[in-house]
Amino acid sequence: MIYQAIVFLPILGALIAGFFGRFIGARAAELVTSACLVVAAVLSWIVFTQVGLSHETVKTVKLLQWVNSGDLDVSWGIRVDTLTAVMLVVVTTVSALVHIYSIGYMAEDPHRPRFFAYLSLFTFAMLMLVTSDNLLQLFFGWEGVGLASYLLIGFWYQKPEANAAAIKAFVVNRVGDFGFALGIFGIFAIFRTISFDQVFADAPAMAGKTMQFLGYDVDIMTCLCLLLFLGAMGKSAQFLLHTWLPDAMEGPTPVSALIHAATMVTAGVFMVARLSPLFELAPDALRVVTLVGCITAFFAATVGLVQNDIKRVIAYSTCSQLGYMFAALGLGAYGAGIFHLFTHAFFKALLFLGAGSVIHAMHHEQDMRHMGGLKSKIPVTYAMMLIGTLALTGVGIPHAFGFAGFHSKDAIIEAAYAGHTPGNYAFWVLVLSAFMTSFYSWRLVFMTFHQAPRWGGGDHGHDDHAHDDKHGHGDHAHEPHESPLVMLVPLFVLATGAVVAGFLFQKYFIGHDYKAFWGKALMEGPNNHIMHAMHQVPHWVGFAPFLAMTAGLALAYVYYIAVPWLPAATAKAFHPLYLFFLNKWYFDELYDWLFVRPANAIGRMLWRRGDGATIDGMIDGTAAGVGRVTGRVVKLQTGYVYHYAFAMLIGLAALMSWFMLGLGGAK
Repeated sequence: MIYQAIVFLPILGALIAGFFGRFIGARAAELVTSACLVVAAVLSWIVFTQVGLSHETVKTVKLLQWVNSGDLDVSWGIRVDTLTAVMLVVVTTVSALVHIYSIGYMAEDPHRPRFFAYLSLFTFAMLMLVTSDNLLQLFFGWEGVGLASYLLIGFWYQKPEANAAAIKAFVVNRVGDFGFALGIFGIFAIFRTISFDQVFADAPAMAGKTMQFLGYDVDIMTCLCLLLFLGAMGKSAQFLLHTWLPDAMEGPTPVSALIHAATMVTAGVFMVARLSPLFELAPDALRVVTLVGCITAFFAATVGLVQNDIKRVIAYSTCSQLGYMFAALGLGAYGAGIFHLFTHAFFKALLFLGAGSVIHAMHHEQDMRHMGGLKSKIPVTYAMMLIGTLALTGVGIPHAFGFAGFHSKDAIIEAAYAGHTPGNYAFWVLVLSAFMTSFYSWRLVFMTFHQAPRWGGGDHGHDDHAHDDKHGHGDHAHEPHESPLVMLVPLFVLATGAVVAGFLFQKYFIGHDYKAFWGKALMEGPNNHIMHAMHQVPHWVGFAPFLAMTAGLALAYVYYIAVPWLPAATAKAFHPLYLFFLNKWYFDELYDWLFVRPANAIGRMLWRRGDGATIDGMIDGTAAGVGRVTGRVVKLQTGYVYHYAFAMLIGLAALMSWFMLGLGGAK
């Protein structure tokens, strides 16, 4: 019953808050949903101890028969293994803390029951995804988190920007999900089943075989894995399908924390790790995963260098860190990728909720150019953001102790070196991305909490360029203030994880207990020795990310503390490159030109020629003509019986004349 309770407690809270929120009140809805998630989180840690740390084997808890049609026989079950246990801990812990935090953050919103119902629905969908025992159940949770993200990103539906962002997230994800659905169809067509255990058992027999796809002979496993990975690219905001992620910041800040730390964007990473037995048989697909991950890590880091919205900086950080995770998965270092997912959940949720505390203190201001000098005004929030930044940038002593991100991100970089990609590109790209991560992370800290105050009508200080203010001029009527305790307590818990999670769990995820911890949850091929090789890299490789982090911190200090006029001078000197990064490599404009405008043009053509000319002109015109004729007939309807009798007599006389003249008889 413990597994059923973990999965179904969130949906129970969602149903109570959603259907009965107006009757029980907002406070009761908050407490019910939060209590359900806290209980689920406690139970998840118990499962993690029992399954992961006790090295239990894979098992399935069958709930009910779901679909039985021909060869398709699908049961609804809960797959319990180490990977499930890790994801249960991540999802329920972060979600429970986000629920509690939201009690304070959303205190003034009149629609709190609906908000908390959506949050719990989001969590339930993600739990269905990570506990799935077959691809149909996985797809159910996959689409469920897509729906919940649409509802939460567009929660403030009175704002056109929120509606546009919600639609954008939904549409972009449909592109990836189309590929994901094709991959599921392909698996069923090849294996005649979509059950994980059966597919994993039969997959080795398909290695090296080909099939017809779009008129070409293609490798079966490579084709299937690339289609599945297309779904992961959309859900986890990888390069080319990343454009929805920064716009998702239009939703309330707790939503951003939940999406970026525990639910939607981690779904793609989980899916590739879950299907590792398939990807191990498709080395070409794994190379694509590595390449896309490295490009995403680099691309998002470059954009994060110049963003000014505090939430968007952290959003692009998420995009970049997801690139690290996929790079690790593509190299076959599945444990390192999931380890970074695990630690990232703590410090990224901490950073987002810390940013929410800053926004709360600044009366909904999000532009860092209107902040500064907040260190003394909100010292607790500052300390929490500092811990999150130390964890994200990977501060630590090589081969010793460090913050959470230090252990997991450095492990991925070491795996990238051991992977021997062409020109060792994965290693160098990830090290360069670590340098940029450190720079933009400390830039956020210095602009927000240090420098001179740029709020309250004072000097707006230095920044990279002149700007058009979307949020007003920062003339706040009140001084910044610290957040209430209900918002700070979740930060304390997440900060603890951001400090110790990497050090405590390193030996299980990537250390000497790796094999025993993961068991059969992650499958490695006979030629996959990356987890061993990553511990045999040259000594200087372990120091490379440390040096990159230190260099990024030093450069950010020079730019935003020591010589504060440098950002504007640099932006002016490299103006085209600065605009390229500021406008996110112009992907939105490119997609608008390639897809949005042609779609609108086709729509206008169908509207004018199809609806206007054809339907209105031909069909409606014909109907109007018939109406005119029948209108004349209607005028003959007088309602007098003698008129109808007279008409009948005329008709009868005409018929008699017809037959008398021989026109109607036989010849």
